[in-house]
Amino acid sequence: MKKTPSSCPACGSELAVTELTCLSCQTVVSGHYRLPPLLRLDPDAQAFVHDFVLASGSLKAMATRLGVSYPTVRNRLDEIIATMSEEPES
Repeated sequence: MKKTPSSCPACGSELAVTELTCLSCQTVVSGHYRLPPLLRLDPDAQAFVHDFVLASGSLKAMATRLGVSYPTVRNRLDEIIATMSEEPES
């Protein structure tokens, strides 16, 4: 499955989901939905969050996995938290 784009390729503005389709029966639901907060992160931040969850939230395990220091991992997590905190939920 293709990665969901989070910004407009023409102008860079935020994209919204306007249609969902059931893969089984082809039922279509239309509306205007924002992408979930994790999908609005850049690809590197999404990968970090993915790895962080797989590491059971262990910063020490993340540092080992990424080959960087614990403070580097902590700083990256703090950046992602700040980015997500700036995003309005609705």
